[in-house]
Amino acid sequence: MPSRFGRFGGAYVPETLVPALRELERAWGSARRDPKFRAELSDRLRTYAGRPTPLYRAPRLTLRGKGAEIWLKREDLLHGGAHKINNAIGQAVLARRMGKPRLIAETGAGQHGVATAMVGAALGFETIVYMGERDIARQRPNVLRMRLLGARVVPVTTGSRTLKDAINAALRDWTENLPTTHYLIGSVVGPHPFPTIVAAFQSVIGREILRQSRAAWGGPPDLAVACVGGGSNAIGTFHPLLGQPTELLGIEAGGPAGHATGAASLTRGTPGVLHGSYSYLLQDPDGQVLETASLSAGLDYPAVGPEHAELKESGRARYRAVHDEEALRAFHWLAEDEGILPALESAHAVYAAVREARRRRGQHIVVTLSGRGDKDLEGLSA
Repeated sequence: MPSRFGRFGGAYVPETLVPALRELERAWGSARRDPKFRAELSDRLRTYAGRPTPLYRAPRLTLRGKGAEIWLKREDLLHGGAHKINNAIGQAVLARRMGKPRLIAETGAGQHGVATAMVGAALGFETIVYMGERDIARQRPNVLRMRLLGARVVPVTTGSRTLKDAINAALRDWTENLPTTHYLIGSVVGPHPFPTIVAAFQSVIGREILRQSRAAWGGPPDLAVACVGGGSNAIGTFHPLLGQPTELLGIEAGGPAGHATGAASLTRGTPGVLHGSYSYLLQDPDGQVLETASLSAGLDYPAVGPEHAELKESGRARYRAVHDEEALRAFHWLAEDEGILPALESAHAVYAAVREARRRRGQHIVVTLSGRGDKDLEGLSA
């Protein structure tokens, strides 16, 4: 299949997957035009997920920034504690429409796995979640939640035993069980049409930001900031703002200070193919995928969604990396200033927003708080 975002995207997959991807593309094209599908999606987002989420002015964090007003888009208040439920609901309703009784998913920090387990239970699917052995060890609360919700969590013991390897395992499962199974991919990665579908379901974030910012101060944000691993909450934030004069800033995981790459594929990687898509990834000169490093399991992925690659190359969005130590500092800032425990993923974006605020007096910055931080507490020192 051809590229979809400038020279990026496409479907670099075995021939056995091509019919399934075409079936999914046809089903999505039909569903998005169906008023009944859109009505059910809207109703479930409202009554089950808890949308709309508020846009919250963070007064004490704003004082810390000493410049622009900082506002938080509170995706952490959704059912399950993260933005992942937006996409999980949409894809599950689509899978039911396609007659697939079985859901599989990959997860890193566990939030997408929890969201998939929740919708699997609510809509009556058999649910299997693949998760790297390292991530299972550092995200035990979410593993427990998934199992309590009736999902089977399958440890992945190959490779780096993180998100990259969980995606590999899920793709193998899907290849072997195409007639009965929908792969509920969790980010804007993978072969077409997955990046397009996930972006569509997550764009509810940016639509609400635009509506709420106009009500709060009469216009769009001057700057929108979101963390980027695979990139779904960031694309969901950015998409509806592309036609606005809003600056877009995506924040990747720089890993420990001094680490060569962290997990920052856009700022430290080069174009290549991973998991069926042409985008930026961390690779050596021979094209071998490099090991990543980040204290945040949700950002610990060596590539990024292809639309982010196009936004970087076109200059419409900027991307920078934030180190582990800086993200931890921002985690404590938000906890102590506002009484909010952010996910470590979101803390990367909070750090960047405070730094940006210091040179933007009189402007409005919106940070998408992609999830809550209770999942990360076991790994933090008091």
